[in-house]
Amino acid sequence: MYNHRMSHYRALRRSLAKRLSRRGLIHLQGGKPVPRNFDVDYAFRQNSDFLYLTGVEEPGCHLVLDGSREVLFVPRVDAHHRVWEGHVPGPAEAKRLFRVDRVMYADELNKFLRGRKRVAPSVLRDALDEMRAVKTPGGLELMRRANAVSGQAHLSVMKEAKADMREYQLQAVFDAACLKAGLKHLAYPSIVAAGANSAVLHYRKNDAPLRSGDMLLIDAGAELRGYAADITRTFPINGRFTRRQRDVYEIVLEAQKACIARARPGVLSADLHVHSMRVIAEGLKSLGLLHGETDGLVEGGAVRLFYPHGLTHMLGLDVHDVTGGKRRVLPNPTKIPLRFVARLEPGFVITIEPGVYFISALLRDPALRRKHKSSVNFALADSFLGFGGIRIEDDIVIRNGPAENLTSVPKEIAAVEAACAR
Repeated sequence: MYNHRMSHYRALRRSLAKRLSRRGLIHLQGGKPVPRNFDVDYAFRQNSDFLYLTGVEEPGCHLVLDGSREVLFVPRVDAHHRVWEGHVPGPAEAKRLFRVDRVMYADELNKFLRGRKRVAPSVLRDALDEMRAVKTPGGLELMRRANAVSGQAHLSVMKEAKADMREYQLQAVFDAACLKAGLKHLAYPSIVAAGANSAVLHYRKNDAPLRSGDMLLIDAGAELRGYAADITRTFPINGRFTRRQRDVYEIVLEAQKACIARARPGVLSADLHVHSMRVIAEGLKSLGLLHGETDGLVEGGAVRLFYPHGLTHMLGLDVHDVTGGKRRVLPNPTKIPLRFVARLEPGFVITIEPGVYFISALLRDPALRRKHKSSVNFALADSFLGFGGIRIEDDIVIRNGPAENLTSVPKEIAAVEAACAR
């Protein structure tokens, strides 16, 4: 459980203390159990900041950095607790496991903190955001493993999918593969969407039947010691793309590959998104769904009827990870509403996830049909309703030079069909 090198976390604590020690004492509270219903808690997942600095996955802990001194506070548990919950490390064991200078009980915290000047929460938040944005070698090691396990789970889903199954049965295939590999937590609730459901961007029901001739979109990833994988694949349930599915899929794949190739230090994430919109606009023009100048289709919003979400976000201890602190905050240079705008740096981990969807709520909206009647072939678009959507998502490490792709799940059409055929 605690075999990951604790020196990794100690180095992060020292770095944070060096940044902020002159501003006062640093206090960080770990997570607490969250009630699900009477006498039952949700499965505990540690607070991301606390996990980042300590590697401690037990609830009810606190961390205090007092200059160069590191103090971990752990719950004081009695025999009754051990009967029901099992062993919890006490001070001596916790000091050895987590390599801190001192361990005290959590009920001693208030006395320890009394009268001391503390770093302001906003200052601490900004420092942690800035540190967490650039992944350490230790963090990247965990993300590679989370991606490898999640990738194998995606392959299992491709192999097992067949008509007349239910979406939740494939969700179970994915979950089981991750659990068998020792990854107990998913990074987020899985999206397993067949047919028209794949046009619902955050589809959660996962209970519809699979039908031959439709496609299945699965957006799922596990986490290892908090570090997440976030992978999406879309594939034909019967293992063979139709001509229409192939045409749309190739547009999305071309956009993704083009943006991965451009993901270098100094590139603005908003510019990457605009490039993905241009590639998708050109592809939709080739299918007759859009017509007009590409710049106008992008700037006027016609592409967003088919591609309404952002291309990328940060990834790490949160699946939508911190964006890097105040000094990295940039204005959005586009007219496109984007939640994530950053200049890429070595050590960033981002997703690249373009998509094309046929969403009734957009394509049948009277106001949008009037606005885009000169640039969208709505008659043809209506014939795609029920098609669903296609998204392809990989996890990318920004490096000096070509990016590292952490995700190795098949995505070329021939490779996808071969994976399904296995």
